[in-house]
Amino acid sequence: MASRVIVVTSGKGGVGKTTTTANVAAALAEMGSKVVAVDGDVGLRNLDVVMGLENRIVYTLVDAIDGHCRLSQAVIRDKRVDNLFMIPTAQSKTKDAVTPQQMIDVCDELRNDYEYVLIDCPAGIEAGFKNAAAGADEALVVTTPEVSAVRDADRIIGLLESMDKSPIRLIVNRIRSDMVKRGDMLGVSDVLDVLAIDLIGIVPDDEAVITSANSGVLLTSQASQASHAFRNIASRIAGVDVPFMNLDSREGIGIFGKIKTIFGF
Repeated sequence: MASRVIVVTSGKGGVGKTTTTANVAAALAEMGSKVVAVDGDVGLRNLDVVMGLENRIVYTLVDAIDGHCRLSQAVIRDKRVDNLFMIPTAQSKTKDAVTPQQMIDVCDELRNDYEYVLIDCPAGIEAGFKNAAAGADEALVVTTPEVSAVRDADRIIGLLESMDKSPIRLIVNRIRSDMVKRGDMLGVSDVLDVLAIDLIGIVPDDEAVITSANSGVLLTSQASQASHAFRNIASRIAGVDVPFMNLDSREGIGIFGKIKTIFGF
């Protein structure tokens, strides 16, 4: 099976992109695939903390690119999940420490050893995003059901399309069905109406995500709604037909009028 390089990105920061990268990577590894998660957010690394691997860093992605080590020396093996690996990035460098061509070269090298390469991308549309996404074949766009996050996701989708990334698929994170029913939160169907790309995952708002990130213990090792959602996403990436969790309701669409105005519908 050909290796797949997937960038995990978002327009707005703080929507759960790093958590998604870590837990989807872990879920794919639990399914038997050899997976490496790469921190592409130079200067603001967090993937190592979310995965609980921050104390094992010796070399980083930037060290390998600068020739201070081989790329394989920057790889950290997760001792808790078979087939799961992580490459941290530098914390004291700027976004331009990695060029698009260097990221393409890194991804091409990783294709030889891993079935899945997941890249945790900086939020936003600046050079850091373009550099991190350069080597990817396809993309997962993470958004929360907030007007500002959806608008920023729309911008990112346009940029990914201009970079010929395909498929581009959507993860709607932190859905609260009670707020959707009251009309205080966009529903999944509302977000899809705006962004018009294929949905690959719905993740409920779950306090287990916070405790997991703070403790460095991956959600996939726990029993929670969010961990179930991330396993479902991994299954769909692998081509398994899995039904979506029923967290949405079309009863509450009061806030949709605002987003229609913003997008000119």
